[in-house]
Amino acid sequence: MKFFNTAGPVNCEEHYCLPPMERFDWEEVSRLIDQKKYFVLHAPRQTGKTSCLLALMDRLNESDRYRCLYVNVEMAQAARENVKEAMTTVLNELAFNAFHYLGDDFLEREKDRILQRSGEFLALQTALSLWAKSSSKPLVLLIDEVDALVGDSLISLLRQLRAGYTKRPSLFPHAILLCGVRDVRDYRIHSDKEKSIITGGSAFNIRAESLRLGDFSRQEVVRLYQEHVG
Repeated sequence: MKFFNTAGPVNCEEHYCLPPMERFDWEEVSRLIDQKKYFVLHAPRQTGKTSCLLALMDRLNESDRYRCLYVNVEMAQAARENVKEAMTTVLNELAFNAFHYLGDDFLEREKDRILQRSGEFLALQTALSLWAKSSSKPLVLLIDEVDALVGDSLISLLRQLRAGYTKRPSLFPHAILLCGVRDVRDYRIHSDKEKSIITGGSAFNIRAESLRLGDFSRQEVVRLYQEHVG
């Protein structure tokens, strides 16, 4: 029996839900990806962001043009300002998801060596470069809960993505979507290392677009209730 779910991503076979791919403008997102853009999707909590990203990953992988991976980096929040622990967590999560969703063990085999040789301020950039180089198709990366990271850990992640931008698509992901509650340009990040406030816009100034997932409209709420009573 289906039920309403507010505790994470929806599964349309188990939950009353709107098809996630209808929650955003697929044509616009597809255009940005085809144009090798790095862009942002933001919205308040419990509006369906993660469900949309997982559906987007499935759609892109089914198209056979790209290899797309979803990763949630929220667990790295516990590292706070410890960049090494944060990047280790992000790389571990990337490696796990790459194997789970794509059957690709490249990052699992290489992540520890990369972290040891490149150091925490270059490890993510190096790992994504080597992974993109080894991939048979252009990579698309969907990074969820990016604004859960704190201070220098968030700054390092954004700057490593920015540093690899000019290498795409053969040596870095073809396109990257950053997802969170806020637009990256609104991030005001205190850096202990630099003893200053860094804005998200300056740390990730390659952002092409900022898309907002819409709130549920009255018509969409009616559709959900009709599923329930129908």
